[in-house]
Amino acid sequence: MTPADRSRVVEIAALTQQTIDLEAELAKTWASLTVARETPAAPAWAVLLTWSVADELHVINVATHPDFRRRGAARALLSEALARAIRDRKRLVLLEVRRSNLAAISLYRSLGFTTHLVRRGYYADNSEDAIEMKLCIDPGTGQILAGSDEAEVD
Repeated sequence: MTPADRSRVVEIAALTQQTIDLEAELAKTWASLTVARETPAAPAWAVLLTWSVADELHVINVATHPDFRRRGAARALLSEALARAIRDRKRLVLLEVRRSNLAAISLYRSLGFTTHLVRRGYYADNSEDAIEMKLCIDPGTGQILAGSDEAEVD
């Protein structure tokens, strides 16, 4: 992300009903904001916010501009974050997703994430449940470890 991307990141978050306190996140040494774009000079299509904490990577926000969905931007951002997690010898990647966000759940599953637990009434705006998903990595080999669902999404 470049300084010129700041307003676009805020716009993408707002268009996807998410909130990112950009200044607060940029001040955190453990936070990373990454954007996807078609060309280096093009505006950002999608944004990924992660936190690197000890031997874990936490996916905080993934948002794609509505005009650019289904073009692989979120997958590309997440794939790069997972490659970075492997390189940094992380053992666990965690995220939370709304129970109703079936497209995101499908994307996460395709990358190897499994359901870990359900956080009932997690989201303040409508009391929707959050599904916590995880992906385990062998920090020695960098291999993504096969997991199995521990919670039901339906």
